[in-house]
Amino acid sequence: MADLRNYQARVAPSARADAAIDEGLRAYMLRVYNLMALGLAITGVAAFATAQLAMTNPAFAQVMYGSPLRWVVMLAPLGLVFFLSARIHKMSVSAAQTSFWVFAAVMGLSLSSIFLVFTGESVVRVFFITAASFGALSLWGYTTKRDLTGMGSFLFMGLIGLILAMIVNIFLASSALQFAISAIGVLIFAGLTAYDTQQIKEMYYEGDDAAVSGRKAIMGALRLYLDFINLFMFLLQFLGNRE
Repeated sequence: MADLRNYQARVAPSARADAAIDEGLRAYMLRVYNLMALGLAITGVAAFATAQLAMTNPAFAQVMYGSPLRWVVMLAPLGLVFFLSARIHKMSVSAAQTSFWVFAAVMGLSLSSIFLVFTGESVVRVFFITAASFGALSLWGYTTKRDLTGMGSFLFMGLIGLILAMIVNIFLASSALQFAISAIGVLIFAGLTAYDTQQIKEMYYEGDDAAVSGRKAIMGALRLYLDFINLFMFLLQFLGNRE
């Protein structure tokens, strides 16, 4: 009996510690997903509002899509991603979060043309297909016991090749190459969704203070946001109905 009591005394603190870690991890991941979802909402509102303004105001449409400003709008999100990734460890949580919202809004401006190219119905349909696919892939990445590190390295090399192929196709304008790019893009970002979810989960550390945990959550949200947006855009090339 004494041995049983001693065993219970040893096990109970460990069980309580594991429960505390699980609760902290769930709260951390929920914060990541909430930040990502809010970023997507900001992007959607900004894209739709910009497209509506362009449809009703030809002068604005000409400035947005027919002048050199379009290159600024297209490249600005990339610059903001590099800025946030490089500077976030020196920023306060509020500043990092504000930068993320600004990035999401600028991304909305960059993506606004999809409402002019594709029908609104198909954009909404592909969005929900993407959301369902993303949810399933992210859940698998969160729950799997398999180490996805090796898959991540392979996907990163594939992503580099995909970017190079997209640059080449700007000059070739090949529909066959565009189809292949879209197919490969869907596969790469499907895999990255699972990989990044596992990596974000492993970034959690119970001993982090509020600032470190907050910055980790924002970076995690940014990674998943980019996975979602790219998966959506490549699926839209397959499933979207053009105007």
